[in-house]
Amino acid sequence: QVQLVESGGGLVQPGGSLRLSCAASGFTFSSYWMYWVRQAPGKGLEWVSAVNTGGGSTYYADSVKGRFTISRDNAKNTVYLQMDSLKPEDTAVYYCTASKRSTIPPTGSIYDYWGQGTQVTVSS
Repeated sequence: QVQLVESGGGLVQPGGSLRLSCAASGFTFSSYWMYWVRQAPGKGLEWVSAVNTGGGSTYYADSVKGRFTISRDNAKNTVYLQMDSLKPEDTAVYYCTASKRSTIPPTGSIYDYWGQGTQVTVSS
């Protein structure tokens, strides 16, 4: 079975940091671009970041550029999102997704697989 399992979410104060992880299985991880997408309460899906198959090229939405870092370890079938200088507006459910397509910015239709999501809450 294809699985993407996110972890690392939680409650953090403004200015703090969290590191999200996404463990993949059931497909050829190294053949897929990986993405992080989030959904804030009452809002639609927002693309956050992307990394290419080899991990050498990364992309970010303007809202998180300079604060978030995406990376991947193909030997461990895992993608990460390091989140620094967190703001209350970063509060959302964060989803790990996979796609063989490489459009930047991506649209919702390109994703082949989705994780279950992990909650990130930034509040004092």
